[in-house]
This record gives sequence, structure tokens and C-alpha cells, in this order.
Amino acid sequence: MFLPGWKANRLSRSILWSITCWGLMSTGPVMLTNRAQAESPAKPPNVVVIFMDDMGYADIGPFGAENFKTPNLDRMAKEGRKFTDFVTSTAVCSASRAALLTGCYHRRVGISGALGPGSRIGIHPNETTLAELCKQENYATACFGKWHLGTQKKFLPLQHGFDHYYGLPYSNDMWPFHPAFVDLPADSPKRKNNYPDLPLIEGNQIIDPEVTAEDQCQLTTDYTRKAVEFIDQNHDRPFFLYVPHSMVHVPLFVSEKFAGKSGAGILGDVIMEVDWSVGEILNALRRHQLEENTLVIFTSDNGPWLSYGDHAGSAQPLREGKGTMFEGGYRVPTLVWWPGKVPAGTDCDELASTIDILPTVARLLNTELPKHKIDGHDIRPLIFGEAGATSPHQAFYCYYKGGELQAVRDRRWKLHAPHSYRTLNGRTGGTGGKPVKYDQQKIGAELFDLKNDVGETTDVSAQHPQVVARLMAELEKGRADLGDRLTGTRGSGIRPAGQADPSPNQK
Repeated sequence: MFLPGWKANRLSRSILWSITCWGLMSTGPVMLTNRAQAESPAKPPNVVVIFMDDMGYADIGPFGAENFKTPNLDRMAKEGRKFTDFVTSTAVCSASRAALLTGCYHRRVGISGALGPGSRIGIHPNETTLAELCKQENYATACFGKWHLGTQKKFLPLQHGFDHYYGLPYSNDMWPFHPAFVDLPADSPKRKNNYPDLPLIEGNQIIDPEVTAEDQCQLTTDYTRKAVEFIDQNHDRPFFLYVPHSMVHVPLFVSEKFAGKSGAGILGDVIMEVDWSVGEILNALRRHQLEENTLVIFTSDNGPWLSYGDHAGSAQPLREGKGTMFEGGYRVPTLVWWPGKVPAGTDCDELASTIDILPTVARLLNTELPKHKIDGHDIRPLIFGEAGATSPHQAFYCYYKGGELQAVRDRRWKLHAPHSYRTLNGRTGGTGGKPVKYDQQKIGAELFDLKNDVGETTDVSAQHPQVVARLMAELEKGRADLGDRLTGTRGSGIRPAGQADPSPNQK
């Protein structure tokens, strides 16, 4: 319960928070005067994370989109900081979300792939989420959007630090109209084993057991309305707002107010609506004069689902997309906004990740980190544009396919381990919401210079044997800690996922 006397009761921590935030940045471009420090707001910052689904690197204006307009995201970039080398833990839904919320590689917390409606696992109750971290400091917390970390009540947001939840429990294509099943004959065995009806949840209760296409058209609007209402209701206390949009994951749906408005097909319409949503959230912060006390991060869970063609985004100039650990799969468009704190109109090309958000927020709130191991780092120096700030990641492990360690990288170099991957081989994807099949290719042990070859086009392993040796040693460290399915390494640092309760007929 929130105490009305919060400021008075926590004065000492507020002073320490101010010293931590500003004192460590005395050499940075956003240094405050002593007077400004004295006048800084007493309460710690609000935190807003807007998390897209399957958004490609080049899907918004600040990262190169040209066929449709994203004025609110353009303004966010102009007033904030663009991260051009911001990556996720992996290139698939549930695993990526587990990493964001725990500050850990998804392998560490036992969640890989995309959990379906019948999944028997979910986020473990012993993991500390971003919301639980904020609750340590009496924050109001809310999640409006796609969850995808387990469907039983024990796995849902209200059991993991959130005061409010409204949204879908998993991806919006996990319903009876999935394109892999919908065109099959009614008596087809595969059709009979199709996904169940898609539910909409509020709190811990299903409020709509059968989400329709018409309902999906309103999801972005509904999530946005809930987010703005939450800001309106909690503007006088610290809050953490998490908005994991269902879009731009296929199937694409858009409200009537944006349908046909982009001139670039439904994908353009959907992204324009997402841009509107960002504008509504930022405007709510401005309306309550919270912009100078709120950190807002806009990012995505992974890259575009390229097999869907005109319903998928673009990862240009990166290689491949969702479902691979090439840069197009896990490097995502990311904007950080905090007027007066984050240097406006700047870029950061240092390696950073969604797993860094939790420890960074912990330092901003001056609260304790989880007792168990996490993998993220405090990236405040990068966010605040401190002179000479560099990536804290000596090595970053790139996982996909149920625990297969496919690559390891640092600030500049990326070494791929031999593995197979899916690709369109230069073919175009499907049309009208129907995918085409991927081809399978293999890559050997190849080294890429990401600072000079972000498209991973030229293997330079022969020219840099010392770099290969160093990253190969890091690869073995990753295998020992987090395992590797291909080598049969179990991994000593993996924690279990939460286990679903038995269904009545299993007891």
C-alpha cells in the first residue's frame, strides 16, 4: 500500500538518489548546476517501457523508414537518444520477454522459444522482475499488452509485481485462424489440433474468452487508453508502466482511424497507429509535467518475421530476421527519452541490451538488485551520454533454438559457431498475411567486423586469428555457464522455469 507520507519518510533515500543520478555524471554533457541539483524533484523517476513485437530495425522513421510517417517517434528521437546497436537476448517472443523483465539471458531463467496456450512452464516465482524491483520502492506498476510468460494464474503479471494487467496471454496468431491451419479442410487432423480461442485477460480473469478479428483491431487503442489512464491516476507517485504491444506481430490489425491512412499497406497503417500510441503516452507525461522525471524506452522483442513478406517489416541493412541470431534477428530499433537528462538528438553506437534495463533502473531507483545472478549491466553512462562511455559487455552470448549457442560478440566483433539457420535466400516473403517457407542454410565458424560490416557479409576470421581465439574462449565460457544443445553441455548457471500446476485430470 502506498503511504501518503512517502516523501518525508524516504528523504534520505531521495537525497542519495539525486547524488547517484547527477553526481556520477559531473563530466557528462548534461551536467547540472548546484542550484539545479538542489531543485531536483524529491521522488525517483517514473519508468515507461514500450515493447514492440517483431518490429524490424528499419521500421520507424529514426531508423530509416520512408514509406510512412512516424512523427511521434521522430520527435522522441529528436528529444532523446537513438541506440543503433541495441540487442535482445534472442530472436523469439517468450525468451526475449523473460530476458527483458529479469535482466538475465533467457537461458539462465529456463525459458526458450515462444510458449503456446498449452505450455507447462512459465516465469519462475523466484525470479525478480522489473515490476517487483520497482515495488521495492512503492511504485505503482502496470502491464498493458502481450505477456507470453505462462498462462496459468501463477505465471500472470499480478503474481510478478504488477498491480494492473490487461492484454493477451500470448501471441495474437495463436488462435483458430492461424495461417498454418485456417485453410486446411475441416476434417484435417491438423485443423482439429489447431489453437484454442484467444482470450483477453484483465487482472487474473478472462474477460473475453473468444477474441475476434474486430477485437484485435482495437488492441493498440485499448492498450494505449489503459496506459494513459494509468498515468493520469498515478501522476502524483512514482510508477512503472510496461506496454508490450501485440503489434506488429502477424496477423496485423489496425483500428478504423488508421486503416488505409499510410498509403503503404496495412503494415504502414499499423506502425502509424503505434506511433500515435507513443505520442499519446508522451503527451500524458507532458500534461502532468512528468517529462523531466520519466525515463521512457521504446524497443522491440526481436526483428521482423520475414517469411510474411508485405506483412513483415524490414531489418535493413542487417542480415536475416526473426528466428536467427544474425543482426537482423536480435538487433532492434531503440529510443531512450528523458528531456533534460538524456542528451537530445544524439546517437549511441555502443553495444547495449534489453537485459541492461533492470540493473540500470535499479541504480536509478537506488534499490537492491536481485540476490541471484543477473547478466545485464548498468548502462546509465551510455543513456546519459557520458564522455568516453563504452559498452559494459566484454562478451554477449547469442542463443536460439532451445539452447543452441550460435554466436558470441563484443563491441566490434562477432564470431558465429557452426550452425544451421532459416533464410529466404533473397526471395521475397508472402503476401496478404500468408507466409512462404524458409530454406535451411549452414554457416561455419565465421568472424564479422560489425563496426565496418553490419550486414555480416564478409568473413574476416583468416585476417584476425587472435580475435577468433579470444571469442572462441568466450564461447566456451558461455557454454559452461548456460549450456549448448549442440555440444551437449548442460550449463552450470541455468535456473529452472516455473512449472505449471497439474490439470484436474492429471491429479
